[in-house]
Amino acid sequence: MSAQTSTVLWTAREAALATGGTVTADAVWTVGGVSIDTRTVSSGDLFVALKGPNFDGHDYVAPALSKGAAAAMVTRAPADADPSRLLAVPDTQAGLEALAIAARARSAAKIVAVTGSVGKTGTKEALATVLGGQGATHASSGNLNNQIGMPLSLARMPAASRFGVFEIGMNHAGEIAPLSAMLRPHAAIVTTVEAVHLEHFPDVAAIADAKAEIFTGLDRDGVAILNRDNVWFDRLTMRATERGVGRIWSFGSATDATARLTDIVSDAAGSVVSATVLGRPVRFHLPLPGRHQAQNALAVLLGVAALDGDVAMGAAALEALAPVKGRGVTTEVMLPGGGAFRVVDETYNASPAAVRAVLAVFGMTPPQAPGGRRLVVLGDMLELGAGGPAEHAGLADALLAARVDGVFTAGPLSRHLHDALPLELRGVHAADSTVLATAVAGAVQPGDIVLVKGSAGSRMASVVSALLALSAGNAGSRHAV
Repeated sequence: MSAQTSTVLWTAREAALATGGTVTADAVWTVGGVSIDTRTVSSGDLFVALKGPNFDGHDYVAPALSKGAAAAMVTRAPADADPSRLLAVPDTQAGLEALAIAARARSAAKIVAVTGSVGKTGTKEALATVLGGQGATHASSGNLNNQIGMPLSLARMPAASRFGVFEIGMNHAGEIAPLSAMLRPHAAIVTTVEAVHLEHFPDVAAIADAKAEIFTGLDRDGVAILNRDNVWFDRLTMRATERGVGRIWSFGSATDATARLTDIVSDAAGSVVSATVLGRPVRFHLPLPGRHQAQNALAVLLGVAALDGDVAMGAAALEALAPVKGRGVTTEVMLPGGGAFRVVDETYNASPAAVRAVLAVFGMTPPQAPGGRRLVVLGDMLELGAGGPAEHAGLADALLAARVDGVFTAGPLSRHLHDALPLELRGVHAADSTVLATAVAGAVQPGDIVLVKGSAGSRMASVVSALLALSAGNAGSRHAV
Protein backbone atom coordinates (compact mmCIF):
# COMPACT_ATOMS: atom_id res chain seq x y z
CA MET A 1 0.00 0.00 0.00
CA SER A 2 1.42 3.35 -0.87
CA ALA A 3 2.19 5.85 1.84
CA GLN A 4 2.60 9.60 1.87
CA THR A 5 6.30 10.21 1.28
CA SER A 6 8.67 12.89 -0.02
CA THR A 7 7.80 11.87 -3.61
CA VAL A 8 6.16 14.77 -5.42
CA LEU A 9 2.44 14.13 -5.63
CA TRP A 10 1.31 17.61 -6.71
CA THR A 11 3.13 20.80 -7.62
CA ALA A 12 1.55 24.14 -6.83
CA ARG A 13 0.64 24.68 -10.50
CA GLU A 14 -0.78 21.18 -10.91
CA ALA A 15 -2.93 21.53 -7.80
CA ALA A 16 -4.20 24.92 -8.92
CA LEU A 17 -5.04 23.62 -12.38
CA ALA A 18 -6.77 20.54 -10.98
CA THR A 19 -8.94 22.50 -8.55
CA GLY A 20 -9.49 25.70 -10.51
CA GLY A 21 -7.86 27.48 -7.60
CA THR A 22 -5.24 30.20 -7.46
CA VAL A 23 -1.74 30.43 -6.06
CA THR A 24 0.61 33.38 -5.82
CA ALA A 25 3.12 34.01 -8.59
CA ASP A 26 5.99 32.98 -6.29
CA ALA A 27 4.39 29.70 -5.15
CA VAL A 28 6.92 26.94 -5.82
CA TRP A 29 5.83 24.38 -3.27
CA THR A 30 5.35 20.71 -3.97
CA VAL A 31 3.48 18.20 -1.81
CA GLY A 32 3.96 14.51 -1.19
CA GLY A 33 0.63 13.88 0.50
CA VAL A 34 -2.78 15.30 1.31
CA SER A 35 -4.19 15.71 4.82
CA ILE A 36 -7.34 17.05 6.48
CA ASP A 37 -6.28 16.59 10.11
CA THR A 38 -3.51 18.43 11.95
CA ARG A 39 -3.18 15.48 14.33
CA THR A 40 -1.86 13.31 11.51
CA VAL A 41 -0.46 15.87 9.08
CA SER A 42 2.98 14.94 7.77
CA SER A 43 5.87 17.00 6.55
CA GLY A 44 5.32 17.95 2.91
CA ASP A 45 1.53 17.51 2.96
CA LEU A 46 -1.14 19.67 1.41
CA PHE A 47 -3.49 20.50 4.27
CA VAL A 48 -7.11 20.88 3.14
CA ALA A 49 -9.06 23.21 5.44
CA LEU A 50 -12.48 21.57 5.40
CA LYS A 51 -15.40 23.18 7.18
CA GLY A 52 -18.06 21.18 9.01
CA PRO A 53 -21.00 21.93 11.29
CA ASN A 54 -18.82 21.89 14.40
CA PHE A 55 -15.37 22.83 13.13
CA ASP A 56 -13.54 24.98 10.63
CA GLY A 57 -10.24 23.73 9.27
CA HIS A 58 -9.14 27.30 8.59
CA ASP A 59 -8.57 27.64 12.34
CA TYR A 60 -5.86 24.99 12.02
CA VAL A 61 -4.01 26.17 8.92
CA ALA A 62 -1.19 27.84 10.85
CA PRO A 63 -0.64 24.79 13.12
CA ALA A 64 -0.62 22.52 10.06
CA LEU A 65 1.99 24.65 8.34
CA SER A 66 4.07 24.83 11.50
CA LYS A 67 4.01 21.03 11.73
CA GLY A 68 5.56 20.79 8.28
CA ALA A 69 2.68 20.95 5.80
CA ALA A 70 4.04 22.42 2.58
CA ALA A 71 0.82 24.26 1.70
CA ALA A 72 -2.85 24.59 2.56
CA MET A 73 -6.02 24.62 0.47
CA VAL A 74 -8.29 27.38 1.79
CA THR A 75 -11.33 29.47 0.93
CA ARG A 76 -10.04 32.41 2.97
CA ALA A 77 -6.50 33.32 3.89
CA PRO A 78 -5.77 33.17 7.63
CA ALA A 79 -3.98 36.29 8.81
CA ASP A 80 -1.06 34.28 10.23
CA ALA A 81 -0.41 32.13 7.12
CA ASP A 82 2.21 32.71 4.41
CA PRO A 83 0.22 33.60 1.22
CA SER A 84 2.79 31.85 -0.99
CA ARG A 85 1.87 28.56 0.69
CA LEU A 86 -1.88 28.82 0.10
CA LEU A 87 -4.08 27.38 -2.63
CA ALA A 88 -7.28 29.45 -2.74
CA VAL A 89 -10.48 27.73 -3.91
CA PRO A 90 -14.18 28.69 -3.66
CA ASP A 91 -15.00 25.59 -1.60
CA THR A 92 -12.46 23.24 -0.01
CA GLN A 93 -14.71 20.13 -0.14
CA ALA A 94 -15.26 20.73 -3.86
CA GLY A 95 -11.54 21.44 -4.21
CA LEU A 96 -10.66 18.11 -2.60
CA GLU A 97 -13.08 16.31 -4.93
CA ALA A 98 -11.60 18.11 -7.96
CA LEU A 99 -8.12 17.07 -6.88
CA ALA A 100 -9.36 13.47 -6.64
CA ILE A 101 -10.92 13.60 -10.09
CA ALA A 102 -7.66 14.96 -11.52
CA ALA A 103 -5.69 12.19 -9.80
CA ARG A 104 -7.95 9.63 -11.44
CA ALA A 105 -7.76 11.30 -14.85
CA ARG A 106 -3.97 11.41 -14.97
CA SER A 107 -3.48 7.79 -13.87
CA ALA A 108 -3.38 4.63 -15.96
CA ALA A 109 -3.89 2.52 -12.83
CA LYS A 110 -6.36 -0.35 -12.87
CA ILE A 111 -8.89 0.40 -10.14
CA VAL A 112 -10.98 -1.91 -7.95
CA ALA A 113 -13.72 -0.61 -5.65
CA VAL A 114 -15.04 -2.60 -2.68
CA THR A 115 -18.29 -2.24 -0.78
CA GLY A 116 -20.52 -4.54 1.27
CA SER A 117 -22.33 -4.77 4.57
CA VAL A 118 -19.55 -6.86 6.11
CA GLY A 119 -15.95 -7.55 5.14
CA LYS A 120 -15.19 -4.64 2.87
CA THR A 121 -12.19 -3.29 4.80
CA GLY A 122 -10.58 -6.71 5.17
CA THR A 123 -11.15 -7.40 1.48
CA LYS A 124 -9.66 -4.02 0.58
CA GLU A 125 -6.60 -4.69 2.73
CA ALA A 126 -6.16 -8.16 1.22
CA LEU A 127 -6.36 -6.74 -2.30
CA ALA A 128 -3.77 -4.11 -1.40
CA THR A 129 -1.42 -6.79 -0.08
CA VAL A 130 -1.89 -9.16 -3.01
CA LEU A 131 -1.71 -6.54 -5.75
CA GLY A 132 1.19 -4.83 -3.99
CA GLY A 133 3.32 -7.84 -4.86
CA GLN A 134 2.54 -7.38 -8.55
CA GLY A 135 3.07 -3.65 -9.04
CA ALA A 136 2.93 -0.22 -7.45
CA THR A 137 -0.36 -0.23 -5.53
CA HIS A 138 -2.19 2.60 -3.85
CA ALA A 139 -5.02 1.84 -1.42
CA SER A 140 -7.29 3.86 0.81
CA SER A 141 -6.09 3.91 4.41
CA GLY A 142 -8.17 2.59 7.28
CA ASN A 143 -11.85 3.28 6.77
CA LEU A 144 -11.54 6.37 4.56
CA ASN A 145 -14.57 5.37 2.52
CA ASN A 146 -17.15 8.17 2.74
CA GLN A 147 -17.81 11.51 1.02
CA ILE A 148 -14.60 12.93 2.50
CA GLY A 149 -12.45 9.86 2.96
CA MET A 150 -12.78 8.41 -0.53
CA PRO A 151 -11.86 11.65 -2.39
CA LEU A 152 -9.02 12.15 0.08
CA SER A 153 -7.71 8.64 -0.67
CA LEU A 154 -8.00 9.19 -4.42
CA ALA A 155 -6.28 12.58 -4.26
CA ARG A 156 -3.33 10.81 -2.61
CA MET A 157 -2.87 8.31 -5.46
CA PRO A 158 0.52 8.72 -7.17
CA ALA A 159 0.32 9.11 -10.93
CA ALA A 160 2.63 6.12 -11.47
CA SER A 161 0.42 3.64 -9.59
CA ARG A 162 -0.29 0.40 -11.44
CA PHE A 163 -3.20 -0.59 -9.21
CA GLY A 164 -5.64 1.31 -7.02
CA VAL A 165 -7.79 -0.26 -4.30
CA PHE A 166 -10.60 1.77 -2.74
CA GLU A 167 -13.29 1.06 -0.19
CA ILE A 168 -16.68 2.77 -0.54
CA GLY A 169 -19.08 2.82 2.39
CA MET A 170 -22.49 4.26 3.10
CA ASN A 171 -25.29 4.41 5.62
CA HIS A 172 -27.86 6.19 3.44
CA ALA A 173 -29.10 5.69 -0.10
CA GLY A 174 -27.45 7.85 -2.74
CA GLU A 175 -24.04 8.05 -1.08
CA ILE A 176 -22.16 5.47 -3.14
CA ALA A 177 -23.18 6.56 -6.65
CA PRO A 178 -21.23 9.87 -6.75
CA LEU A 179 -18.16 8.22 -5.25
CA SER A 180 -18.26 5.44 -7.84
CA ALA A 181 -18.66 8.02 -10.61
CA MET A 182 -15.60 9.83 -9.29
CA LEU A 183 -13.54 6.65 -8.99
CA ARG A 184 -14.56 5.01 -12.30
CA PRO A 185 -13.37 1.53 -11.24
CA HIS A 186 -12.50 -1.33 -13.58
CA ALA A 187 -13.89 -3.84 -11.06
CA ALA A 188 -16.49 -3.48 -8.32
CA ILE A 189 -16.80 -5.99 -5.49
CA VAL A 190 -19.85 -6.33 -3.24
CA THR A 191 -18.77 -8.64 -0.42
CA THR A 192 -22.30 -9.26 0.91
CA VAL A 193 -25.57 -7.55 1.75
CA GLU A 194 -26.90 -7.92 5.30
CA ALA A 195 -29.23 -6.22 7.75
CA VAL A 196 -26.90 -3.32 8.54
CA HIS A 197 -27.93 0.38 8.75
CA LEU A 198 -31.59 -0.66 8.82
CA GLU A 199 -32.27 2.44 10.85
CA HIS A 200 -31.90 4.37 7.59
CA PHE A 201 -33.59 1.91 5.19
CA PRO A 202 -37.08 0.41 4.93
CA ASP A 203 -35.72 -3.11 4.39
CA VAL A 204 -32.65 -5.10 3.34
CA ALA A 205 -33.70 -4.94 -0.33
CA ALA A 206 -33.16 -1.18 -0.16
CA ILE A 207 -29.70 -1.79 1.30
CA ALA A 208 -28.93 -4.06 -1.67
CA ASP A 209 -30.01 -1.29 -4.05
CA ALA A 210 -27.80 1.20 -2.24
CA LYS A 211 -24.80 -1.14 -2.48
CA ALA A 212 -25.58 -1.60 -6.20
CA GLU A 213 -24.85 2.08 -6.71
CA ILE A 214 -21.21 1.02 -6.92
CA PHE A 215 -21.93 -0.04 -10.51
CA THR A 216 -22.70 3.59 -11.44
CA GLY A 217 -19.15 4.48 -12.39
CA LEU A 218 -17.97 1.03 -13.44
CA ASP A 219 -15.85 1.09 -16.57
CA ARG A 220 -17.72 0.02 -19.74
CA ASP A 221 -15.61 -3.14 -19.94
CA GLY A 222 -15.51 -3.55 -16.16
CA VAL A 223 -16.47 -6.48 -13.97
CA ALA A 224 -19.03 -6.69 -11.16
CA ILE A 225 -17.93 -9.27 -8.57
CA LEU A 226 -20.78 -10.55 -6.39
CA ASN A 227 -21.34 -13.03 -3.58
CA ARG A 228 -23.16 -15.98 -5.21
CA ASP A 229 -24.20 -17.38 -1.83
CA ASN A 230 -25.86 -14.17 -0.67
CA VAL A 231 -29.65 -14.08 -0.94
CA TRP A 232 -29.44 -10.74 -2.73
CA PHE A 233 -27.24 -12.00 -5.57
CA ASP A 234 -30.07 -11.97 -8.12
CA ARG A 235 -31.11 -8.45 -7.18
CA LEU A 236 -27.54 -7.18 -7.42
CA THR A 237 -27.14 -8.95 -10.77
CA MET A 238 -30.30 -7.25 -12.03
CA ARG A 239 -29.07 -3.84 -10.90
CA ALA A 240 -25.67 -4.39 -12.53
CA THR A 241 -27.33 -5.42 -15.77
CA GLU A 242 -29.58 -2.35 -15.66
CA ARG A 243 -26.48 -0.18 -15.51
CA GLY A 244 -24.99 -1.89 -18.55
CA VAL A 245 -22.39 -4.04 -16.80
CA GLY A 246 -21.36 -6.68 -19.32
CA ARG A 247 -19.35 -9.01 -17.11
CA ILE A 248 -20.71 -10.31 -13.81
CA TRP A 249 -18.51 -12.71 -11.88
CA SER A 250 -19.43 -14.46 -8.65
CA PHE A 251 -17.74 -16.13 -5.71
CA GLY A 252 -19.01 -18.67 -3.20
CA SER A 253 -19.80 -22.37 -2.88
CA ALA A 254 -22.54 -22.50 -5.53
CA THR A 255 -21.71 -24.79 -8.44
CA ASP A 256 -22.02 -21.97 -10.98
CA ALA A 257 -19.80 -19.50 -9.09
CA THR A 258 -16.97 -18.01 -11.14
CA ALA A 259 -14.70 -18.56 -8.14
CA ARG A 260 -16.05 -21.65 -6.42
CA LEU A 261 -15.06 -22.81 -2.96
CA THR A 262 -14.70 -26.58 -3.29
CA ASP A 263 -13.16 -27.46 0.09
CA ILE A 264 -12.10 -25.75 3.27
CA VAL A 265 -10.32 -27.19 6.31
CA SER A 266 -10.32 -24.69 9.18
CA ASP A 267 -9.05 -24.32 12.69
CA ALA A 268 -8.42 -21.36 14.94
CA ALA A 269 -5.19 -20.51 13.10
CA GLY A 270 -6.64 -20.33 9.60
CA SER A 271 -7.90 -22.38 6.70
CA VAL A 272 -6.60 -24.47 3.84
CA VAL A 273 -8.75 -23.48 0.90
CA SER A 274 -9.34 -25.34 -2.34
CA ALA A 275 -11.25 -23.62 -5.14
CA THR A 276 -11.62 -23.15 -8.85
CA VAL A 277 -11.16 -19.61 -10.11
CA LEU A 278 -12.23 -18.92 -13.69
CA GLY A 279 -12.04 -22.64 -14.34
CA ARG A 280 -8.56 -23.16 -12.88
CA PRO A 281 -7.88 -24.98 -9.59
CA VAL A 282 -6.15 -23.08 -6.80
CA ARG A 283 -5.17 -24.12 -3.29
CA PHE A 284 -3.79 -21.86 -0.59
CA HIS A 285 -3.41 -21.42 3.14
CA LEU A 286 -5.29 -18.45 4.57
CA PRO A 287 -4.06 -17.31 8.01
CA LEU A 288 -7.43 -15.67 8.73
CA PRO A 289 -9.84 -18.34 10.01
CA GLY A 290 -13.48 -18.71 9.09
CA ARG A 291 -15.51 -19.61 6.02
CA HIS A 292 -16.40 -15.95 5.47
CA GLN A 293 -12.71 -15.10 5.20
CA ALA A 294 -12.20 -17.84 2.62
CA GLN A 295 -15.10 -16.56 0.53
CA ASN A 296 -13.77 -13.02 0.62
CA ALA A 297 -10.37 -14.36 -0.43
CA LEU A 298 -12.04 -15.71 -3.57
CA ALA A 299 -13.46 -12.24 -4.24
CA VAL A 300 -9.90 -10.93 -3.92
CA LEU A 301 -8.64 -13.39 -6.52
CA LEU A 302 -11.41 -12.40 -8.91
CA GLY A 303 -10.44 -8.78 -8.34
CA VAL A 304 -6.86 -9.64 -9.26
CA ALA A 305 -8.05 -11.35 -12.44
CA ALA A 306 -10.31 -8.43 -13.36
CA LEU A 307 -7.31 -6.08 -13.18
CA ASP A 308 -5.23 -8.43 -15.37
CA GLY A 309 -3.09 -9.53 -12.45
CA ASP A 310 -1.62 -12.99 -11.80
CA VAL A 311 -4.15 -15.14 -9.91
CA ALA A 312 -1.68 -17.87 -8.96
CA MET A 313 0.73 -15.29 -7.55
CA GLY A 314 -2.20 -13.67 -5.77
CA ALA A 315 -3.23 -16.96 -4.16
CA ALA A 316 0.29 -17.47 -2.85
CA ALA A 317 0.33 -13.92 -1.46
CA LEU A 318 -2.81 -14.58 0.56
CA GLU A 319 -0.70 -16.63 2.94
CA ALA A 320 0.94 -13.42 4.19
CA LEU A 321 -2.28 -11.71 5.28
CA ALA A 322 -2.60 -10.43 8.84
CA PRO A 323 -5.62 -9.18 10.76
CA VAL A 324 -6.45 -5.49 10.66
CA LYS A 325 -6.55 -3.45 13.87
CA GLY A 326 -9.90 -3.88 15.55
CA ARG A 327 -10.75 -6.85 13.33
CA GLY A 328 -9.33 -9.91 15.01
CA VAL A 329 -5.92 -8.87 16.31
CA THR A 330 -5.13 -11.15 19.26
CA THR A 331 -2.85 -10.06 22.08
CA GLU A 332 -1.40 -12.19 24.84
CA VAL A 333 -1.37 -10.38 28.18
CA MET A 334 1.12 -11.52 30.80
CA LEU A 335 -0.22 -10.89 34.30
CA PRO A 336 2.05 -9.44 37.02
CA GLY A 337 1.18 -12.30 39.37
CA GLY A 338 1.91 -14.97 36.77
CA GLY A 339 -0.05 -16.61 34.01
CA ALA A 340 -1.55 -15.02 30.93
CA PHE A 341 -4.76 -14.54 29.02
CA ARG A 342 -5.58 -13.50 25.46
CA VAL A 343 -7.67 -10.63 24.13
CA VAL A 344 -9.30 -10.77 20.69
CA ASP A 345 -9.96 -7.22 19.53
CA GLU A 346 -12.99 -7.07 17.24
CA THR A 347 -14.04 -3.59 18.29
CA TYR A 348 -13.96 -1.83 14.92
CA ASN A 349 -17.65 -2.42 14.25
CA ALA A 350 -20.43 -4.96 14.58
CA SER A 351 -23.56 -6.26 12.90
CA PRO A 352 -25.57 -9.45 13.50
CA ALA A 353 -23.90 -11.20 10.55
CA ALA A 354 -20.41 -10.11 11.61
CA VAL A 355 -20.93 -11.18 15.22
CA ARG A 356 -22.19 -14.61 14.16
CA ALA A 357 -19.20 -15.09 11.85
CA VAL A 358 -16.74 -14.14 14.58
CA LEU A 359 -18.46 -16.39 17.12
CA ALA A 360 -18.24 -19.34 14.73
CA VAL A 361 -14.47 -18.87 14.67
CA PHE A 362 -14.28 -18.21 18.41
CA GLY A 363 -15.96 -21.55 19.03
CA MET A 364 -12.95 -23.24 17.40
CA THR A 365 -10.47 -21.27 19.49
CA PRO A 366 -9.15 -22.99 22.62
CA PRO A 367 -8.65 -21.01 25.84
CA GLN A 368 -5.19 -19.73 26.63
CA ALA A 369 -4.49 -22.68 28.94
CA PRO A 370 -6.26 -25.73 30.39
CA GLY A 371 -8.94 -24.59 32.78
CA GLY A 372 -9.25 -21.23 31.03
CA ARG A 373 -12.58 -19.86 29.84
CA ARG A 374 -13.98 -18.45 26.62
CA LEU A 375 -15.43 -15.07 27.55
CA VAL A 376 -17.33 -12.77 25.20
CA VAL A 377 -17.81 -9.04 25.75
CA LEU A 378 -20.44 -7.46 23.48
CA GLY A 379 -21.55 -3.88 23.09
CA ASP A 380 -24.60 -2.61 21.24
CA MET A 381 -24.89 -3.16 17.49
CA LEU A 382 -26.17 0.18 16.23
CA GLU A 383 -28.33 1.41 13.33
CA LEU A 384 -30.57 -1.67 13.33
CA GLY A 385 -33.82 0.26 13.64
CA ALA A 386 -36.90 -1.24 15.25
CA GLY A 387 -35.45 -4.75 14.95
CA GLY A 388 -32.49 -3.94 17.21
CA PRO A 389 -33.79 -5.61 20.40
CA ALA A 390 -34.70 -8.84 18.60
CA GLU A 391 -31.39 -8.92 16.70
CA HIS A 392 -29.48 -8.70 19.98
CA ALA A 393 -31.56 -11.32 21.76
CA GLY A 394 -31.20 -13.56 18.72
CA LEU A 395 -27.44 -13.85 19.22
CA ALA A 396 -27.99 -16.17 22.18
CA ASP A 397 -28.05 -19.26 19.96
CA ALA A 398 -24.73 -18.35 18.32
CA LEU A 399 -23.14 -17.87 21.74
CA LEU A 400 -24.39 -21.26 22.90
CA ALA A 401 -23.08 -22.87 19.70
CA ALA A 402 -19.67 -21.29 20.33
CA ARG A 403 -19.55 -22.98 23.75
CA VAL A 404 -18.66 -19.79 25.60
CA ASP A 405 -18.36 -19.73 29.37
CA GLY A 406 -19.57 -16.22 30.06
CA VAL A 407 -21.00 -13.17 28.29
CA PHE A 408 -20.56 -9.56 29.44
CA THR A 409 -22.73 -6.90 27.81
CA ALA A 410 -22.89 -3.11 27.58
CA GLY A 411 -25.64 -0.81 26.39
CA PRO A 412 -29.45 -0.74 26.31
CA LEU A 413 -29.77 -2.99 23.26
CA SER A 414 -27.38 -5.60 24.61
CA ARG A 415 -29.56 -5.83 27.68
CA HIS A 416 -31.97 -7.86 25.52
CA LEU A 417 -29.17 -10.36 24.84
CA HIS A 418 -28.25 -10.50 28.53
CA ASP A 419 -31.85 -11.35 29.41
CA ALA A 420 -32.07 -14.01 26.68
CA LEU A 421 -29.04 -15.94 27.92
CA PRO A 422 -29.15 -18.84 30.38
CA LEU A 423 -28.35 -17.67 33.90
CA GLU A 424 -25.06 -19.56 33.98
CA LEU A 425 -23.74 -17.57 31.00
CA ARG A 426 -24.73 -14.12 32.21
CA GLY A 427 -21.79 -11.98 33.18
CA VAL A 428 -22.07 -8.35 34.20
CA HIS A 429 -24.33 -6.05 32.21
CA ALA A 430 -23.49 -2.35 32.32
CA ALA A 431 -24.96 0.80 30.90
CA ASP A 432 -21.85 1.56 28.86
CA SER A 433 -18.43 0.21 27.95
CA THR A 434 -16.55 2.39 30.45
CA VAL A 435 -18.36 0.84 33.39
CA LEU A 436 -18.16 -2.64 31.90
CA ALA A 437 -14.41 -2.35 31.29
CA THR A 438 -13.76 -2.30 35.03
CA ALA A 439 -15.95 -5.34 35.61
CA VAL A 440 -14.33 -7.39 32.84
CA ALA A 441 -10.82 -6.44 33.98
CA GLY A 442 -11.72 -7.64 37.46
CA ALA A 443 -13.19 -10.92 36.25
CA VAL A 444 -10.53 -12.16 33.84
CA GLN A 445 -8.32 -15.01 35.01
CA PRO A 446 -5.12 -16.67 33.79
CA GLY A 447 -5.86 -19.05 30.93
CA ASP A 448 -8.90 -17.13 29.64
CA ILE A 449 -9.47 -15.92 26.11
CA VAL A 450 -11.67 -12.82 25.82
CA LEU A 451 -13.46 -11.71 22.64
CA VAL A 452 -14.50 -8.04 22.60
CA LYS A 453 -16.88 -6.75 19.91
CA GLY A 454 -19.42 -4.00 19.31
CA SER A 455 -20.30 -1.17 16.96
CA ALA A 456 -17.78 1.67 16.86
CA GLY A 457 -20.28 3.93 18.61
CA SER A 458 -20.39 1.53 21.55
CA ARG A 459 -16.73 2.33 22.26
CA MET A 460 -15.78 -1.21 23.17
CA ALA A 461 -12.12 -0.38 22.59
CA SER A 462 -12.15 0.92 26.16
CA VAL A 463 -12.66 -2.67 27.33
CA VAL A 464 -9.65 -3.81 25.31
CA SER A 465 -7.57 -0.98 26.76
CA ALA A 466 -8.55 -1.97 30.30
CA LEU A 467 -7.56 -5.58 29.66
CA LEU A 468 -4.24 -4.66 28.09
CA ALA A 469 -3.53 -2.38 31.04
CA LEU A 470 -3.42 -5.49 33.26
CA SER A 471 -0.20 -6.51 31.53
CA ALA A 472 3.07 -6.85 33.34
CA GLY A 473 4.53 -4.99 30.38
CA ASN A 474 5.05 -8.06 28.23
CA ALA A 475 2.00 -8.00 25.94
CA GLY A 476 2.72 -9.17 22.43
CA SER A 477 0.62 -9.48 19.33
CA ARG A 478 -0.14 -13.06 18.32
CA HIS A 479 -2.41 -14.55 15.69
CA ALA A 480 -5.92 -13.68 14.58
CA VAL A 481 -8.81 -15.87 15.64
